[in-house]
Amino acid sequence: MIVLQVNQLYKSYIADEILSGVKLEVQHRDRVALVGRNGAGKSTLLKIIAGQLSYDSGEIIMPKGIKLGYLDQHAGLESDLSIWDEMMTVFEPLKQLEQQIRSLELQMAEPTIYENAERYQKITAEYDQLQHDFKERGGFQYEADTRSVLHGMQFYPDSYEQSISSLSGGQRTRLALAKLLLTKPELLILDEPTNHLDIETLNWLENYLKNYDGAILIVSHDRYFLDQVVSIVYEVSRHHVTKFTGNYSSYLDQKAKNYERDLKLYEKQMDEKAKLETFVQKNLARASTTKMAQSRRKVLEKTEWMDSPDGDEKSATFTFDIEKQSGNDVLSVDDLTIGYGQTPISEHINMRAYRKDRIALVGPNGVGKSTLLKTIIKDLPALSGDIRYGTNVQLGYYDQDLAKLSTNRTVLREIWDEWPLMNEKDVRTVLGRFLFSGEDVDKIVHDLSGGEKARLTLAKLMLEKNNVLILDEPTNHLDLDSKEVLENALIDFPGTLIFVSHDRYFINRIATKVVELSNEGSFEYLGDYDYYVEKKEELAEIAAEKEAALIKTKPIVQKEVPTSNQAIDKETKKKERKIQRQIEDIEQIMSDLETTIAKLEEELCDPDVFSNHEKALIIQTQLDEEKVKHEEYELQWLALQEELEQL
Repeated sequence: MIVLQVNQLYKSYIADEILSGVKLEVQHRDRVALVGRNGAGKSTLLKIIAGQLSYDSGEIIMPKGIKLGYLDQHAGLESDLSIWDEMMTVFEPLKQLEQQIRSLELQMAEPTIYENAERYQKITAEYDQLQHDFKERGGFQYEADTRSVLHGMQFYPDSYEQSISSLSGGQRTRLALAKLLLTKPELLILDEPTNHLDIETLNWLENYLKNYDGAILIVSHDRYFLDQVVSIVYEVSRHHVTKFTGNYSSYLDQKAKNYERDLKLYEKQMDEKAKLETFVQKNLARASTTKMAQSRRKVLEKTEWMDSPDGDEKSATFTFDIEKQSGNDVLSVDDLTIGYGQTPISEHINMRAYRKDRIALVGPNGVGKSTLLKTIIKDLPALSGDIRYGTNVQLGYYDQDLAKLSTNRTVLREIWDEWPLMNEKDVRTVLGRFLFSGEDVDKIVHDLSGGEKARLTLAKLMLEKNNVLILDEPTNHLDLDSKEVLENALIDFPGTLIFVSHDRYFINRIATKVVELSNEGSFEYLGDYDYYVEKKEELAEIAAEKEAALIKTKPIVQKEVPTSNQAIDKETKKKERKIQRQIEDIEQIMSDLETTIAKLEEELCDPDVFSNHEKALIIQTQLDEEKVKHEEYELQWLALQEELEQL
């Protein structure tokens, strides 16, 4: 079933054409990506589809009753409610339905109800229908679904009562995404949903979207994420949209093949055009050949000549060089504690960096990755421990907040004021390599987009010629093309790299080591991101096996009784959290079983199955097994609920 169709869509801002003749189609359960450079019109197209922007002409067709959910890339939840209460507003219709059911239950409990058979029959029929509707709409699992989504977005039960107004911008963005996912629209439109997500949350979101029971339309610059989630790619380029079937890597392969094909056709056409033009110039004035020349001129005028496949889209071109080489030992970090003031964020950090190392720092949000980088460049003091720098080490730093730029300067002065010995022509040449040309160099830094500020910061970093680059989320504001240019420049960099990134594709291309940071310390993996994931899983399995073996051999000992009320409360809360997690897991399993049971029951009602005794027997056997499993889990759930109440 088609859930969205866009036909011949046009959009302009005054004289600037943004979108021209756009065609796009999304079917039920499609996973579609919109890709293209910054400013190509991706977000504009999403806003038009979501009804937040008007368009000049064309049509947008959606079947009646299709619910659309849209997340803006700058969205952040604004509310005075607590996290849990705000999420529950999504299910207000379900809660009203539940109240109606409870009201009917009270009526059915009245002793006089049986005196009026017609009234009793009417109430029971309504009650059965409401119960059915409540179950079909997820009434028995919406709280479990909410806990599951909040957990995936890194919000845990101890934070549910926290006011949303007290959260950071990044947390409110994650909550906006969580709330949208809970509404479960048939068409989910996400503009840069991976912003503000750490790697663990990204993995959860990928798995959630893969299993999402609806269509998804995504704009994202996270290539690893796109490879995992999407199966159709629409490229927005030069006002037009082109469809490619497959994930992002497949799109790149197809695009490269199309480019080679189009380049050959273009060159062939340009040869033909040049021959026609030469003939016209030489023969138009001659009486004997003037008619032939006029005929060829008409061909020239009527033919629709191909545009160059390179188009007018330029790519940045830059490299990072060094002024002088560092020693082999670049950096030693020993038992380091980092934080702000006297409040530690992470401790027991150990790390070694050698010349030409490419070290990726990974870990959950809030663990101190950016703080560690700021401590290394001496913007923050170490709370304890030691950092030693090698011979001739020169540090260059890229700040993810781009706070090192002077907002009131022009782009030209931002470079020239810091390198006053360069002549204007050379400064303009450098800026041109980072896609600042003509009037762009006279723009005020404050008015630049995130991508433009990122390119300007990289231009300054290139001119510094440092032999150690400390990069904090360098790909955050860059489009896919600029990311690739940056990656190639860093691969060729002859110095040392230490960087923080949530871009797993970027880490895979660049990193030779991965250092995982936690609040308790650091752990080093000698490889790229894929190796880090594989090794981490292997280490987790080994640890689980050791723990299981230890439990088998460990003698049973009487647990020590806590000696204070505080210790008792702590132990109780710990046990409570453990039981709550078990309940959530069982609720999820029961929900999945209910879905399976409902599908099997539907199959049994199918006349083709019903009339086939053998097929019906197989499905009935499977149905009985699923129901037995559900009953077993239900008993476990009841036992855990009783245990929780006793605490």
